[in-house]
Amino acid sequence: MNVIDKSFAELVQEIGSLGEKELYHRIRSAFDKVPAETRRSCQDFFNRFGFWGRLEPDKGVFEQIELKELALFEHLDEYAWLYGRLSDYRSKKTLYAILSNWYRYDFVSTAQAKEYMFDDYFDLDVVRCTPDEVVVDLGAYTGDTVRSYIRNYGEDCYRKIICYEVTPASFETLERGLAGVRDLDLRQKGVADVPGRMALETNAYASSNRLAEGPGEVEVTSLDEDIDEPVTLIKADIEGFEYRALLGARRHIINEHPKLLISVYHGNDDLWRIPRLIDEYSRDYKFHLRYRSSPIYPTEISLLAT
Repeated sequence: MNVIDKSFAELVQEIGSLGEKELYHRIRSAFDKVPAETRRSCQDFFNRFGFWGRLEPDKGVFEQIELKELALFEHLDEYAWLYGRLSDYRSKKTLYAILSNWYRYDFVSTAQAKEYMFDDYFDLDVVRCTPDEVVVDLGAYTGDTVRSYIRNYGEDCYRKIICYEVTPASFETLERGLAGVRDLDLRQKGVADVPGRMALETNAYASSNRLAEGPGEVEVTSLDEDIDEPVTLIKADIEGFEYRALLGARRHIINEHPKLLISVYHGNDDLWRIPRLIDEYSRDYKFHLRYRSSPIYPTEISLLAT
């Protein structure tokens, strides 16, 4: 056992010894000790994006803390399972830092775990690519991931790139910005577990636009339905629909074992339930965790399953 293992085991033991009310009380107490300016920053961030619950202390609204406490109370064993499945100590340090941040508002551990060496998704120690790659980019936005892939692996290190983007303005920018990229297939569709149509929920941050339940004009498909050829790499950052996209890619994942580069931060439970789903498809995957966002509240968390 090393210091990371020891720290994680002690954290799990401490959280596991608490009842639900006491766990909530400790998280609230830790939040109350955070400097006022940082508390306001957290409040603005959580309320702006809406993924993790409202936080309005002046109105007595602590939904974000309630949901975080519930995630730790109900699924602590799942986070412990994930720790055991992680393949390197950078990943284990990252998971420890995330949970310590949730429980203690620990900004030191998150600052130490934050990644600076590689671009999002493309940790070159973990994700290795060849000229035969068929890359699927879910949530292509304006082409940032495609440009990052080419910057990291080269213009000759893929056979085809298939991009999905639902926001019309972003899709137009995607078309213009990647006009000179070879062997590119751009599809203005959403991706979930079943084909259909859904609404598009928009906000001031186009990168955070997302599908919403209910009737709408956005065409939605599944990867098993929409792609006939084998795929070798799937990246997904689709604002909370990552789990459903993986449900709809079951055939590809089981049959072809593509590299999976998945955002796991749009919901507290995504951190464990997405690797659980992948593990059910195939026990052969190796899991790594990386994150690149603010130490105040870790987002931009990527699961690299290879």
